[in-house]
Amino acid sequence: MSDGLFADDGILDKEPIAFPHIRRADVMWSKRMWREIDFRQKMNQPFYFPVNSHNNWRSFINVVLDGLKVGEFTAYDISATDELLTPITYQEIMDRYESERKETFQRDVEPYDDYDTVIRETFDPTKVKRLRIKEDWYFDKQRSQLMVRIIALCPVIMVERGNQEFSEPMFWISYEQARPTLAKAAVFNRNNSAERRTYDEVFWKRLFDSYVYKEDNVYDRAINDYMTGLDAMLESERIKMEMFQFEHDLWEY
Repeated sequence: MSDGLFADDGILDKEPIAFPHIRRADVMWSKRMWREIDFRQKMNQPFYFPVNSHNNWRSFINVVLDGLKVGEFTAYDISATDELLTPITYQEIMDRYESERKETFQRDVEPYDDYDTVIRETFDPTKVKRLRIKEDWYFDKQRSQLMVRIIALCPVIMVERGNQEFSEPMFWISYEQARPTLAKAAVFNRNNSAERRTYDEVFWKRLFDSYVYKEDNVYDRAINDYMTGLDAMLESERIKMEMFQFEHDLWEY
């Protein structure tokens, strides 16, 4: 029995679009930027939902963790640097966010003595509410275009410490290495369910909203290291407008 207009096994068999070839001699200018996508924004909600995977619909973090679990690509430790240097396994990631604790309870019936219970906290993918992107902008003089290429992705989880919630980056993955997996994972399209859009296409077409939290600088510091609150937001917008103005000035005459 078909549960829809036609029989559909829910499997996507897409290949990622090939990156355009880049010659080092053609790159006359480049700048590295780091962005953050907040899944709570309306445009970015397809990254977060569905909370419970069903059919071929999975949230972004579940797609990534499933790929790591079967070894389709590699995760890299973020404790020291945002470079892809130190590989970590799926189990090491789970061990960081799963824990066991012992609590003492008292029986409600006789004998009224105390007993210990081990409570295991498993990893909760719904706490991953942000995604960091490391990308390179460059001007290709062969094509006469200002172009961008995503280099790596980093899920960010919300953790509680002292009754306060903090964001904590989990690990980096190479975007290029993860593309074959992302190209086979469907994303909900709120405008047209017949268009089977994938996570790779979302990144390729830049169908997300984000803000800049760091750019290349001599101090190697993020915006929040020298500005806070509204000033940090304005600094992020200044960086984005500076990029826009740079591209505009290339063609001004």
